[in-house]
Amino acid sequence: MSYNSRPSNMERITTPELAEKFIAEQLDELRAQIGDKKVLLALSGGVDSSVVAALLIKAVGKQLICVHVNHGLMRKGESEQVIEVFRNQMDANLIYVDATERFLTKLEGVADPESKRKIIGSEFIAVFDEEKAKQSDIKFLAQGTIYPDILESAGVKAHHNVGGLPEELEFELVEPLKFLYKDEVRVVGLALGLPHSMVFRQPFPGPGLGVRCLGAITRDRLHALREADAILREEFANCGLAEKVWQYFIAVPDFKSVGVKDGKRYEGWPAVIRAVNTTDAMTATIEEIPYPVLHKIVDRITSEVDGINRVVFDLTPKPIGTIEWE
Repeated sequence: MSYNSRPSNMERITTPELAEKFIAEQLDELRAQIGDKKVLLALSGGVDSSVVAALLIKAVGKQLICVHVNHGLMRKGESEQVIEVFRNQMDANLIYVDATERFLTKLEGVADPESKRKIIGSEFIAVFDEEKAKQSDIKFLAQGTIYPDILESAGVKAHHNVGGLPEELEFELVEPLKFLYKDEVRVVGLALGLPHSMVFRQPFPGPGLGVRCLGAITRDRLHALREADAILREEFANCGLAEKVWQYFIAVPDFKSVGVKDGKRYEGWPAVIRAVNTTDAMTATIEEIPYPVLHKIVDRITSEVDGINRVVFDLTPKPIGTIEWE
């Protein structure tokens, strides 16, 4: 599948006015391309798929069928936000699939990171295909491909939106953001009326919390990870670090240490804080978090999250440490 290059005279979208101009052009193009046919979109809740969904809802309304698959590895409140924004506020034609049990059952006892990624990826495609089979007359598949995906696929790595498609695709692709950089996508998202928290959602791996619940995933440790991660995000937002740091999250390894709680011996997992800044994700530096903020995060996680009795801070830049632990 070949992609053209971004036109050399294409202005960077940096203002609401330029975003509105882009939206108006895209609405015309999308309506001309799609006509009265149906479009299918896997809506993750990430900024790229959310902006594509908002554009298509504006262009063709209920002809767009959004499928949101909750694989049980989302961060706290993310699936709920997708339903609230798209079904309740934008009146989208949204199919919500809670496949939590299905995914977690498949992942039971699987400790190898690459195996986990493959199971999550193939199961996601299986669930999406099942939902697709329930629909009729779908002629188009919409994707949140952006320009860096195309550039990466040309020389560095196959991207899920570009290199992972079958040769004989039964649908025609709809990729309205394919010439935009991430910062431009965000300007367009705000102009379309998407919530700030969705537009500035930090990068989140496809396997979600599956690669942050280290080793074989268990339901109790996954729950502890989700709660600890929500506290970290809340405290970063409270102290103004949320948009200063490119990516920040908790990882929870599969071992316990001894601690003390209410005067008694208490075994629990450690929560590892990771907070990094990067421009290209090829290298990353550590964000310096003020100690008062760290102390508050530690106090909240160890007192509010059942099963976690220590919090540690990962100080390793990339290289030598990758951004994710798995």
